[in-house]
Amino acid sequence: MFRRLAIGLAILFALAKPVAAADGQKIFQLQCRTCHLAKSSLSGPSLIGASKRSIAALPDYVYSRALKGKSGNWTDANLDAYLASPKTFAPGGRMPGAWPVAADRAAVIAYMKTLN
Repeated sequence: MFRRLAIGLAILFALAKPVAAADGQKIFQLQCRTCHLAKSSLSGPSLIGASKRSIAALPDYVYSRALKGKSGNWTDANLDAYLASPKTFAPGGRMPGAWPVAADRAAVIAYMKTLN
């Protein structure tokens, strides 16, 4: 039984696709670019450098009270939690929707790290 389990896990790991920033770029272009441009706008803040900065830190964007009330930085874990459920991460925030697919969130986060 353990041998079958080990073989099954080995196959799953072999078939698992690594997270690629290129995949995240495609998702970003389809779902994020409307609101998140190179410069902040009324629709959303710029995401350039977001993976390295404090939450609600850009001076050129008016953040919701929900995000202003959050402390800390945009770590991978915080970005993942926010994208998975913005309303849970920051109740009262303005970002619509949620991204239920973990692989999509990971790809977008990988892409965001390339935006400098």
